[in-house]
Amino acid sequence: MTLQQLKYIIAIDRHRSFARAADELGVTQPTLSSLLQKLENELDVRIFDRSNKSVCPTAIGLKILRQAETAVNEAGRINEIVAEEKGSVAGTLRVSVGPTIAPYILPKFIKTYTKKFPQVGLSIDELKSDAMTDALYRGQLDAGIAISGNARDGILEIPLYTESFWVYIAESCWRKLPVFRPDNLEHEQMWIMKESQCLRDSAFSFCKARGIGKRIYEAGSIETLIRIVDENGGFTIIPEMHLPMLSVRQRANVRRIEGDYLSQRRVSLYVRADSIRARMLNSIIESLTGFVPKDMFEPRILKYGIKL
Repeated sequence: MTLQQLKYIIAIDRHRSFARAADELGVTQPTLSSLLQKLENELDVRIFDRSNKSVCPTAIGLKILRQAETAVNEAGRINEIVAEEKGSVAGTLRVSVGPTIAPYILPKFIKTYTKKFPQVGLSIDELKSDAMTDALYRGQLDAGIAISGNARDGILEIPLYTESFWVYIAESCWRKLPVFRPDNLEHEQMWIMKESQCLRDSAFSFCKARGIGKRIYEAGSIETLIRIVDENGGFTIIPEMHLPMLSVRQRANVRRIEGDYLSQRRVSLYVRADSIRARMLNSIIESLTGFVPKDMFEPRILKYGIKL
């Protein structure tokens, strides 16, 4: 049994396809099939049930795959220890970013990171929180950026920054008010984004009271919400980093929030609790601070960086 064989069966499980796994690994399908067959013969068990249409782990195969992930991850930590000792930022970095955060940080993050750290092979996935923490736990990711409050056993949460929500109001809706108070618009239409703006620590108290307002519509993106408000009236809430994406005319429709209402979301960096890649993680912080407003960041992160 070799690490190469373990990496191969992990790739097969990830893709559930010999063709896609072989393409990722840079080998032919016959070579991949042959190596799998040799491992199954050695262990005297069948790791995968395969047919022309599907590849699925057997019951014992699932146990072998989980142990294979642990073995490959632990072997990889040797290179990480050496890199940390040498003070280098190199190798591969696999990062996940939450879907409601990605539009605001990914374009500039990719540009900034690849310019600052060209020796790092950067790989980014857009995953929801549950999928992110699962991938971190299994060693398929090095770090994740998502809404705070999603830590679990074995996963460390490091607060990064806090982003305020603003109100976007239709031109016909209370244009003369300099600031926004939710009770001003009790009878207006409130448009919200499905599964994103009512997250814990992320929205107004009335977001949870779905009965307020004439009608609540659940859209799939903030851009859609803004267009709905422009055409139909009412209001929505948008994150601060969306403001630069508005037109000059649309920016006139934005209001700050007053009152004792929860109107912000916290964003955190997630890593495995046993992570040792402090220099690599700080390369993420260094890139983010290049474009995320400094006043949003956690002061300790700006001052000390990440210490594991």
